[in-house]
Amino acid sequence: MLQPNIPPSRSIHVAIISDGNGRWATSRGLPRSAGHRAGAQAARAVIEAAPRLGIHTLTLFALSSANWKRPPSEVAGILRIVHEYLLTETSHCIDEGIRLSVIGRRDRIPATLRQAITDSEAATAHGTRLHLRLAIDYSARNAIYNAACRFYKVTELSQESFSSVLSEVLRGGSTDVDLLIRTGGEQRLSDFLLWECAFAEFVFLPKRWPDFTADDLQSAVQEFNHRERTRGALPDAIAG
Repeated sequence: MLQPNIPPSRSIHVAIISDGNGRWATSRGLPRSAGHRAGAQAARAVIEAAPRLGIHTLTLFALSSANWKRPPSEVAGILRIVHEYLLTETSHCIDEGIRLSVIGRRDRIPATLRQAITDSEAATAHGTRLHLRLAIDYSARNAIYNAACRFYKVTELSQESFSSVLSEVLRGGSTDVDLLIRTGGEQRLSDFLLWECAFAEFVFLPKRWPDFTADDLQSAVQEFNHRERTRGALPDAIAG
């Protein structure tokens, strides 16, 4: 069971590829839409638990740009669930000190959802307890390409200045990911936060997203906290 207010060894950015909604539903004889709704409930539990586990930024992969290849009814259902979340949970985010941002393209989603995103981002802008980022119609390659197209105008050529341009492209900022979790049994990044995951630790789980709990998040964070991260340098134990 999740233990409240666990003292974290450090404040971290966790990104999650929440995979397996459709397969979860199909295995139960349910429509895929039921899996996406169950996945939204799992996301609520994870968001609530994140600050207590030392997570300062949580990025959830809600809809990949590649997902437009799916049946239009399924994509529309996912976007509808996101819209409902913004309408019902924004006030809760304000109360809990959660800043909400959306990264990804906005030109292909419904105008009503674009407005809901703008409204939620403005209403939660002062939250400091957790930065919740939803990746909607998101492609890391597309984000990096758009940043590169802007970058030639920048006078200071450095990785830091490129990261700043990428942050502008993403709207919701660009910070290094410390821990990447993927549910559903697959072991790939699927065009998710490629630049930000350069030194991320990965945890791949067979469990499908609707079955993922706050306890699973805690276990992943605890595993992360026991890993030695050198970023190419020598471990502290032998560096001296």
